[in-house]
Amino acid sequence: MPYMHSTKENIFETISAFLKNKAHRFTPSGPTIGEIGDRATGIRDAFIRRGVPADEPVCLCVEERPLLLAAMLASMAGAPPFIFPHAFQPQVLGEVREARPFRLILTDRAVEPPEGTEVIRMDACRPGPGDRRLEFVRPPGRAFAYLFTGGSTGKPRIWSKTPANLLCEAINLARAFGIRKTDLLLSTVPPQHIYGLLGSVLLPFVASAQVLHRTCTFPQEILSTLQNEAATVLVGVPIHYRALRSEGLQRFSLRLALSSAAPLDDADAAFFLDKTGLAITEIYGSTETGGIAMRPYGPGHDTWTPFACIDWKIRADRLAVRSDFISPDLPCDAEGFYVTADRVAKAQGNRFRLLGRTDRIVKVAGKRVDLEEVRERIRRIPGVRDAYVAAVPLRGARQAQIATLVATDLSIRELRAAIRSMDESYGHPRRVRTAKSIPVLP
Repeated sequence: MPYMHSTKENIFETISAFLKNKAHRFTPSGPTIGEIGDRATGIRDAFIRRGVPADEPVCLCVEERPLLLAAMLASMAGAPPFIFPHAFQPQVLGEVREARPFRLILTDRAVEPPEGTEVIRMDACRPGPGDRRLEFVRPPGRAFAYLFTGGSTGKPRIWSKTPANLLCEAINLARAFGIRKTDLLLSTVPPQHIYGLLGSVLLPFVASAQVLHRTCTFPQEILSTLQNEAATVLVGVPIHYRALRSEGLQRFSLRLALSSAAPLDDADAAFFLDKTGLAITEIYGSTETGGIAMRPYGPGHDTWTPFACIDWKIRADRLAVRSDFISPDLPCDAEGFYVTADRVAKAQGNRFRLLGRTDRIVKVAGKRVDLEEVRERIRRIPGVRDAYVAAVPLRGARQAQIATLVATDLSIRELRAAIRSMDESYGHPRRVRTAKSIPVLP
């Protein structure tokens, strides 16, 4: 298969080879690769006709996987880079625009644009006359996608990604998990997030596999689709594996189950293994670093095996990584290593064990939560004199529950009611205690 020999230096040559398979259907009843290529040409030509600079970011409000793929191909061929908002509500678009300004929105649906922006409909993007070939002119190391990191209590963070970042990572996943053209992928993750984008758009593309058109999120919907469509690969997240704890769960046609974005619960993974005979494989990484390591659920599953293309070392108890997947926004040393905030310990063989974080950012329900910001929000509640917020580990070093000690004369009930009025429920402390004061060391 062509992806076995690709590198960031010849990534466009590899992608051009995939596009030659024009008759292959990207989704079982959807467009062919040839039709997606034509759509990409139309997007490119539409922006060229408008005179939009090749590096001016455009907000992409699209959920259709074939259209997302077309937009990414278009960006590599001369269209602008695209911003991937995590949702399309007006408030979210406004927040994303503050983090990464844009004046144009490309969409296939009705959206309420922020003031001062213009909407371009996807169906208005038609190829111009003449040659419809896609020539990839964007340098592989220049940003073509800006991805939202879910998170830290209301502060959007955008990470730039290059064609080399995302395509090399998709090719690595295809290699690591043996994805082949006979595979049919079912995703419970929307493609606006990096895991969904990689797992349900770029991965099936580089492997010449197929992906189901819709994102399945409800338990019965997932089960019936697995049964009726004979999907072989499940791209899921922990909350959906929890929802699948049902007597109706079977292996069906599955050969691989993936999980990422948050820690997988032991009981949920054990139930899935018992019902299907498949061990869920977790992927560890982040939007900014890309995938770093994996581990299948089972005995001794507390250690992580880095992907074969990842260089890693331990610096002052922290994991340092070097790969083609790392966002150009991250500070890397002279050797190309980025030092993460994750504390690790060397394990047997080429493995490591996660020990926790060195910063005050934790993941709760797959979302990044800044504990200092939670603390400041609690301190602004009328009647609160001071507050301390901590993350209490629930399982291993990757799953946490937020706890707070508050100096106040409010009752626990009053305090909880005030906390519930804060934005983003995933950032609410689940353990709440009060005191007259909180001693602080000098």
